[in-house]
Amino acid sequence: MKTKYIFVTGGVVSGLGKGITAASLGRLLKNRGYKVVNQKFDPYINVDPGTMSPYEHGEVFVTDDGAETDLDLGHYERFTDESLSKNSSITMGKIYQEVLDRERRGDYLGKTVQVIPHITNAIKEKIYAFENTDVDVVISELGGTVGDLEGQSLIEAIRQVGIENSPEDVLYIHVTLLPYIHGSNELKSKPTQHSVKELQSFGIMPDILVCRSETEIPDSLREKMALFCNVRKEDIIANRTAGCLYEVPLMLEDEGLAVQTCKHLGLDKVKPNNAEWEKMVKKINSVSDKEVTIAIVGKYVKLEDSYLSVAESLRHAGFENGVKVNVKYINCEEITEKNAKEKLAGLNGIIVPGGFGNRGIEGKIETIRYARENKVPFLGICLGMQMAVVEFARNVLKLNDVNSEEFEAECENPVIHIMKDQKVITRKGGTMRLGSYPCKLKEGSLAEKLYKTSNIDERHRHRFEYNNSYKEAMEGKGLICSGTSPDGTLVEIVEIKDHPYFIAAQFHPEFKSRPDRPAPLFVGLVKAAMK
Repeated sequence: MKTKYIFVTGGVVSGLGKGITAASLGRLLKNRGYKVVNQKFDPYINVDPGTMSPYEHGEVFVTDDGAETDLDLGHYERFTDESLSKNSSITMGKIYQEVLDRERRGDYLGKTVQVIPHITNAIKEKIYAFENTDVDVVISELGGTVGDLEGQSLIEAIRQVGIENSPEDVLYIHVTLLPYIHGSNELKSKPTQHSVKELQSFGIMPDILVCRSETEIPDSLREKMALFCNVRKEDIIANRTAGCLYEVPLMLEDEGLAVQTCKHLGLDKVKPNNAEWEKMVKKINSVSDKEVTIAIVGKYVKLEDSYLSVAESLRHAGFENGVKVNVKYINCEEITEKNAKEKLAGLNGIIVPGGFGNRGIEGKIETIRYARENKVPFLGICLGMQMAVVEFARNVLKLNDVNSEEFEAECENPVIHIMKDQKVITRKGGTMRLGSYPCKLKEGSLAEKLYKTSNIDERHRHRFEYNNSYKEAMEGKGLICSGTSPDGTLVEIVEIKDHPYFIAAQFHPEFKSRPDRPAPLFVGLVKAAMK
């Protein structure tokens, strides 16, 4: 069948859940037997979010093929259980860069390069990238809100897609807010009306409205919005806040989002097969009253989205172990040798996640020392693994002047040093060791027991690595290298045997965790925390 295109736009305010809506619809269509791919278009001029602080847009998600992307791709993967690629993450920076590269090569020789048609054509190339493949439906989410100056070329491009294809092949979904006014105890539709009017002014008539609401939408209000927004009453979908994130697809199913989508696009597989998803949600909701508290100790804790995939992976592991995981965020900059016991008391487990830069590093090291010495279950990720190696070298091997070359290039004992192929790199964007790489696990190790196999593939995002010059001394004192690259040159996992649970990985296991297939390192951490 011909590829169908769904565009998800937002209005009124940001943060309404466009990403969750797009991810949920992807799951519902997949449950009907369709091959679905999600895309995210971000209007900012950065080529990708890889060089941004997590405080700007939250975590940087990494795909198998090494694309540094917006966190919404994490939602897409967790909901649809499809591994996405660089074709699913496009920024205006990437579009402009490609167009300017073409101009310099002479591809437009003799022509004036303009937003229309050159920029909009480049955008459409990304949308049409899945033509003539096995993909049935492409769901493209547009970042920002309608009316934002920086996103107008994206709006124009998707308008053109609607003109270039048959009406039954293109669907526009607009996500808006229905604010609840407590003084008068009523929902207000005027912001939605204005947002739709703004979208219509760009030549796009939304087919479906997904309305974020605190309460049920009464029929009278649906009728009013249908009249003023020029949509059918049955195409007004309520999107209420769910008790569990993974209930949203089923709530939108009940509201008729997938059925109306199928009708608009002429899709004949209307009947869903949500049994497995319903079973998973039932399992989530039947988690016992038992709770564990696990801390994420990092420097971006003012914005929880900075560690979104880590927190979600902990919850996934909680579902698997039948326990509720309370995620506690602790600022590593506030932890010192003197107050570590006070700050970290009462925790059932600790995670030191990835990051860059030396701010808060000593607090992370003291956190790891506390977990190691007090037998608190611990998981280190990326930089967390590197700092576990630094801590061990300082406090167990008793070496002097120990650090990572990232923070102290001339230290006497650089137990973490820069990777060989990174030494000559000076450009920042997209130049790290990125994407999926294989790892061989040591026979009989904790890592092998957790993964139940000796060969795995995990996603990376780093420049620095374990210094093999210290391997013999480290292992002699108990910090075992239990995972390496297949040729044995790169250390990927370290662990301590005489500890309830102490393991750290150079890769990011959180990026491949799924609600029904949690990442093994997190499952093990939560299981140890329960004890």
